Amino acid sequence: MQQTFAPADAGRACAEQNGGAREDQAFRLDLRRWLDTAYADFARAWPGGADPRNLDYRRAWEDTLCAHGWSGLGWPVAYGGKALPLSRQAVFHEEHARCGAPLGVNLIGHGILAPTLLHFGSEAQKRRFLPGILSNREVWCQGYSEPGAGSDLAAVRTRAEPAPGGFRLNGHKIWTSFADRAQWCFVLARTDPDAARHKGLSFLLVDMRSPGVRVEPIRQITGEAEFCEVFFEDVFVPSDALLGELNQGWRIAMAAASFERGTYFIPRLVRFAQELRQVRELALRPDARGRVPAASASVRHRWARLAADSHVLALKSQRALAGAMRGDPPGPEGSSTKIHWSEAHQRLLELSLQLLGEDACLGPDAAEAGAAQLTHAYLWSRAETILAGTSEIQRNIIAEQMLGLPKA
Repeated sequence: MQQTFAPADAGRACAEQNGGAREDQAFRLDLRRWLDTAYADFARAWPGGADPRNLDYRRAWEDTLCAHGWSGLGWPVAYGGKALPLSRQAVFHEEHARCGAPLGVNLIGHGILAPTLLHFGSEAQKRRFLPGILSNREVWCQGYSEPGAGSDLAAVRTRAEPAPGGFRLNGHKIWTSFADRAQWCFVLARTDPDAARHKGLSFLLVDMRSPGVRVEPIRQITGEAEFCEVFFEDVFVPSDALLGELNQGWRIAMAAASFERGTYFIPRLVRFAQELRQVRELALRPDARGRVPAASASVRHRWARLAADSHVLALKSQRALAGAMRGDPPGPEGSSTKIHWSEAHQRLLELSLQLLGEDACLGPDAAEAGAAQLTHAYLWSRAETILAGTSEIQRNIIAEQMLGLPKA
């Protein structure tokens, strides 16, 4: 029978919603005051000045957040968390991005592995691994992509064969973020070679200090090396490092991918809006000949389109957050947001380089801070239509699941 919703219920729900909104706003203001002071003090004390691209800087700031209790926001109190509602977690991500603080290096541990452990892990696994993530003492990386199986995750060939007391792991992972800094890696490996694709995979928690683990950083066009290749050569993985049931890794991996839904894009969209304002300032600044780029109809049109992108992306993010708060299952709408954000961000940074002109060619030490920041963001953005699922794969998902088109 369909449940009715009386006017009195509606009034009470409205009051509760308004009360929650007031509490969220109070939380936002307190958090904003703390972040503005704490991050400014941290940046000022860093040797040589703030350097948000430096991985040591990012890790140290992440350590500071965790030391002050800003981790495990949605975890149960029993495991050291704060059990904050998703709305307040979203506020944290928004305010953290707004103050200019960088993303950490243990994002995979906090955002993906921890909620996966809470949902699928044994009590012993939770007690073993959650404290290290909460304190940021143990950094995690994700062993999914392979040279021959990037976006096609079900095609992984890394294998884990039975061994006394556990498994022997052999394979090759690539594009593994921060693997050279991580103590642990969760690995999707094939444990049943005779099963059809995704049905024979298992989810393993692998100690990166184990004999047979070899990490090779990959130098990027930005000059950094956040991505790595990881080689597993006869690595022993104990049986208690299997998360969930044997050969059920695909189900766990798909669930893990949904845990950041609702908050994943928040810091990225805040940064998009900040960069959009920077581009507007560049467009209004006269060049060496006294010409104002914003006087060009082409520049105005491109900026207006990007402003519309920013607004629509914010609406998509709000819709995803609302769906996650209702407990709706994740759907293909996330693919639409991923394509929209990554391609719009590339257009935004292409416009920024056009407006910067020759300043975009100067090195980070020679260029002014804003120009160096935008140039670095432009170089990094070239990967954004590839990472977290290529645009081609995302379009296939939309075509099949939203438009009902047949598989190719």
